Amino acid sequence: MSDLDAAAFRAIWSGRVDAEEQAQLATRLHQVIAPLQADSPAGLAIVGFCSDEGVRRNKGRVGASLAPDLLRKALANMPWHPQRAAWDAGNVVCEAEQLEAAHKALADRVQQCLGAAHFPLVLGGGHEVAYGSWLGLAQYCESQLGTGARMPRIGIINFDAHFDLRLDSNGCSSGTPFYQIAQRCAQQGWDFRYCCLGVSEMSNTAALFRRADELNVSYRRDSDMGLNQLDEARTQLERFMDDCDLLYLTIDLDVLPASVAPGVSAPAPRGVGLDVLEPLIESVRHTGKLTLADVAEYNPTFDIDNWTARVAARLLHCIVK
Repeated sequence: MSDLDAAAFRAIWSGRVDAEEQAQLATRLHQVIAPLQADSPAGLAIVGFCSDEGVRRNKGRVGASLAPDLLRKALANMPWHPQRAAWDAGNVVCEAEQLEAAHKALADRVQQCLGAAHFPLVLGGGHEVAYGSWLGLAQYCESQLGTGARMPRIGIINFDAHFDLRLDSNGCSSGTPFYQIAQRCAQQGWDFRYCCLGVSEMSNTAALFRRADELNVSYRRDSDMGLNQLDEARTQLERFMDDCDLLYLTIDLDVLPASVAPGVSAPAPRGVGLDVLEPLIESVRHTGKLTLADVAEYNPTFDIDNWTARVAARLLHCIVK
């Protein structure tokens, strides 16, 4: 399934080897990961989504299409158990103005990974990645339904400064994915369960807050996500997760303060700190319901000394460790 040739694969997945240490305790991801094959045993499956078409349509700063391979490089030295399978499922590339086709291609690849019992970890790309990721999970769930069975309740957890609930009357973009999902759920008669944590009042209009309320979105403002409010945020998140069968976690890196994550399309003047995000991610992982995750909006064009890539790698490690 991987579309990376051998030379490109080796160039991306390379890093430190601690030969003097006991191999069982000193293995890193680059020493284990291999191209995904049709018969690969169940494991982590990394998928790249090379797109900033949605950001362009949303009038943001383009550059996120370059992110997936650079995020792979940031993950290469991550500690990894040598007996734990990890696979690279290649990149889905959004050709010029072909975002809708790229969404379908990503959805199909995510569905294939889930069908082979892998855990898909998708590396965006702009936050338009979210619709393709979710669609792949929805397609997989539909394919598993027996006669008369109900669709599982998929809970979407989004750490983000933006609701991304904009109307898509002029075409989908990085600002529309969760409205697209809400519309698809309404058409199919499925539950729309969406929790957005880290919302900036400065970056979302009153119309977006009203739409979030109309769609029964569980949300929390960035101003209410300080370390002293962690327990409240965790309680809100846990109540949301209790009412879901499966969880899809998506992280827009612009939820972080600009001083921590400068390399994004829309840097946040306030943001939510790692000391809050990491324990909340731990809570998601500990449910045992997490089925799919992605990260979005890393823009290497505006990064400083790879700060944002390293932060993204830290968050991804928190998801899959």
